[in-house]
Amino acid sequence: MSVLGRASVSTTFLWALAACWTCAPLWAQEPVAWGEEFVFHTFSIAGVDPQTGESGVAVTTRNACVGNGVPWVRVGVGAVATQASTRTAYGQEILDLLEQGMSPQDALDAATAADEGRDNRQVGVVSVDGRAAQFTGRGPGAWAGHRSGPNYAAQGNVLVGPEVVGAVADAFEASEGSGRHLADRLVEALEAGQAVGGDRRVGRQQSASVMVVDPREGMARRADGQTVHINVCQHETPVAEVRRIYDTVSGTLGFRELSLPVGNDVWQVRVIMHALGYYRPDDDTVERNAQTMRYDQEVAQAVDAFREAMGLSHPGSGGTPSGFVDTHTVALMWDALEEAGTAREVRDAIRDATRIRR
Repeated sequence: MSVLGRASVSTTFLWALAACWTCAPLWAQEPVAWGEEFVFHTFSIAGVDPQTGESGVAVTTRNACVGNGVPWVRVGVGAVATQASTRTAYGQEILDLLEQGMSPQDALDAATAADEGRDNRQVGVVSVDGRAAQFTGRGPGAWAGHRSGPNYAAQGNVLVGPEVVGAVADAFEASEGSGRHLADRLVEALEAGQAVGGDRRVGRQQSASVMVVDPREGMARRADGQTVHINVCQHETPVAEVRRIYDTVSGTLGFRELSLPVGNDVWQVRVIMHALGYYRPDDDTVERNAQTMRYDQEVAQAVDAFREAMGLSHPGSGGTPSGFVDTHTVALMWDALEEAGTAREVRDAIRDATRIRR
């Protein structure tokens, strides 16, 4: 049986009997809402970073636990998103063929050729060298389609329209060469698709996930190279929740408001203020140590000077505390860096400090 959950009545009965003796604990880990069907009408993006060799998938849907079925990645090989009437076997099958040297298109053609249910499938494939291939069947009647480019494959079905996949693709293309982590870019692409409407359905369970592997020495703590696996099985706003988790776990500047705390993001403020000339402009670099991760009066005064230059409220004005950094202030920091032409340099400087290896 090639499709999960597409068994005949007699086969289902036999499986139910077997579960009583051997498989009940495994079945219990599967969301009840999946039932006999295994369908993820959704939108997703499979992407790679040619500079780092990372491969990943980000996906969201109005069904529970999409991260358990759609994304498949393999270190040094590529990524696969298998959705619509989901055949999870495509994940390992296509990755195996890629690893054997097949092109993404040939691997996808070989996997779908023998599948009688292919007209109800949607698959996106990208190899670690940036080549992509996609397949979209006839679908359930709502809009379904795909778009690819160097280093990515974006696809979706049962969406409000083609603008969703377009927004996903545009966002990923826009971040190419930015020096940002692949997971960060994939989540941003999901956010862009969600912002223009995303899945057309309402009143259903919602989930989202991002999964990334990294082949570089010392980057992953796991033998399979996995560095990021955020799987939000159920949430009212799952894409926003994936973003919140990513930013919080990575300690990315902007995940919290700063008012004399201690943390990795404090050092990032120092680096940015230094690059903009507000903090120790005569120093060559800002070392990362226990002292520079403490939000002291020196860096607070640098932030105050920056806020004043940006026309923001300053200490004593409307109760704003000294050194106040909120998400709006962070956005202005990056805008100033972009204008100065140093944003890429700063992102490179803080890249390792915001890497997830959990």
